[in-house]
Amino acid sequence: MFKTEYEFTLPRGFVDKDGNLHKKGVMRLATAKDEIAPLQDHRVRSNQAYMIIILLSRVITRLGELNSVDSRTVEQFFSIDLDYLQRFYQKINESENTDLSLKCPHCSEEMSIPFDEVLPSGE
Repeated sequence: MFKTEYEFTLPRGFVDKDGNLHKKGVMRLATAKDEIAPLQDHRVRSNQAYMIIILLSRVITRLGELNSVDSRTVEQFFSIDLDYLQRFYQKINESENTDLSLKCPHCSEEMSIPFDEVLPSGE
């Protein structure tokens, strides 16, 4: 089965208004609409840097015990978590192969490692 959702763990985590820490989440693969829709948002038109905020709010499907993740939530992420999520987004959406082919530097044996196993864990 084709995998469309990937779990992640934020390096610092999001602290909600009640002081609860949320670190584990799920991000789904982006669609064409996910990447095009933010371009129509007035916040992106006035500040291109805001595009990642809107984009992440569309593709993060779960974060800890939160009911939803919207742009206001993403705006409050610590910088290290925002950076992590940008890199995570790129890795899951720009990979053409689901496995990485590697050669052992010691014995020259070739092996294949699932892409999921080399994604940053944030821990």
